[in-house]
Amino acid sequence: MSQAMETEKRSAFFAGSFNPFTVGHLDILERGVALFGHVTVALGVNERKPESESEERFRELEKLFAGRGDVDVVRYTGLTAQAALGHGACCLLRGVRGVADFEYERNMAEVNRQLFGIDTVLLFADPRLSSVSSSMVRELEHFGYDTSRFVIKP
Repeated sequence: MSQAMETEKRSAFFAGSFNPFTVGHLDILERGVALFGHVTVALGVNERKPESESEERFRELEKLFAGRGDVDVVRYTGLTAQAALGHGACCLLRGVRGVADFEYERNMAEVNRQLFGIDTVLLFADPRLSSVSSSMVRELEHFGYDTSRFVIKP
């Protein structure tokens, strides 16, 4: 960890594909809190998704983390790294489920460091908890499958 990260506010910014209702992502969040003391969970506002879906997800996140002083929930638009800096985060926190994720995240970490001066901490999800991605959960639910063992209901 860089000396700059140690002297700045100890808060990580967890955003992007984060879905706390997928068990592996919640594991990453908890380990991030253990490392940094505080994590801001950021839900990106996406013009390709219906606003009602984003609003529902945001309310679910708020409910899930209500009363926790070590987790904040925010919305953001634009680039994740810029949003993280705007919220005073010392780094981006990203979960990695496998080699393909790692390569992508490693490349993005380098871009964010060079363009925005923010470091990224990559945490591998516990393989027992992350075998099913959040997009796969949504697809299975769409086709009527019970995904309760893979997700945490608020």
